[in-house]
Amino acid sequence: MPSGYVIINVTVTNAAQYDEYKKWSSLAMQAHGAEVCVRGGPLEVIEGDWFPDRMVVLKFPSYGAAIAFASSPEYERARQSRQGAAIMRMVAVEGL
Repeated sequence: MPSGYVIINVTVTNAAQYDEYKKWSSLAMQAHGAEVCVRGGPLEVIEGDWFPDRMVVLKFPSYGAAIAFASSPEYERARQSRQGAAIMRMVAVEGL
């Protein structure tokens, strides 16, 4: 079965409040079997006009599991804690 990935670009606007989000989102990731592939760290644009701030890549057992994570009550708690602390761009994609 193909894996599912959640790819996120975050612009943090309130670092202290974003730390609270990271706590709750980590719990949601654990509850849904996410493997953290990327969580912050240096990045370099290789091509194009995309200039992400903070990248996160999560791997799930399936595409359905990735979608379920994003719509779960556990992640909703994290989402609520993030309001006003970051601009989030998130996609789910089916992998190989």
